[in-house]
Amino acid sequence: MEILRCEGVRKVYGSGESRVAALDGVNLSLGKGEFAAVVGTSGSGKSTLLHILGSVEQPTEGHVFIEGKDITSLNRTQSALLRRRKVGIVYQFYNLIPTLTVRKNILMPLLLDKKKPEQDHFAQVVHTLGIGDKLEALPGQLSGGQQQRAAIARAMMYRPAVLLLDEPTGNLDRKNSREVLDMLKLSNRNFGQTVFLITHDEKIALEADRIITMEDGRILRDERR
Repeated sequence: MEILRCEGVRKVYGSGESRVAALDGVNLSLGKGEFAAVVGTSGSGKSTLLHILGSVEQPTEGHVFIEGKDITSLNRTQSALLRRRKVGIVYQFYNLIPTLTVRKNILMPLLLDKKKPEQDHFAQVVHTLGIGDKLEALPGQLSGGQQQRAAIARAMMYRPAVLLLDEPTGNLDRKNSREVLDMLKLSNRNFGQTVFLITHDEKIALEADRIITMEDGRILRDERR
């Protein structure tokens, strides 16, 4: 079952002599339950692609579909709702609210919509991610790996169609990187969660079921393992 599709996606910044094509005709399809890693040198377009898939930015040309819905024409409010409910985005630096407990940080997407959490789903997510004993702590009391797991749990609360991760281990040491990656793989298996991960680390990419290599704004290789 197809979850995400890009058709001819281009992203151009600037104009005239300063015009730069960050993405140059990207076509991509991602199915339910896939674990894909995107690699490429700095400036290859991988982060721009993730931002467009998450409706953080709009493409200059082309279309992006999430569960069959074209998201390229959404306004700012609609894009924010999409990121809250359909697309979970996790960045390198966690973006947790320091004055709220881990529990409240994780539940924030639901609290913003004034919805009650499904307790079974909440319990399963925090157990799978190994932070069930940290729920009443503040983010500053957690290790980097634990904070990243809390950010992943928050992104999963709405059962998003796809989980987008931008260098999720880039700010972690080797031990915490391994733990976060193991938790992602477990979530991918336990929840059938579709994962689209950007990384500069080839060792991490090799853990994925599919490796997409980008260069100069294009997909150079797309290998299923």
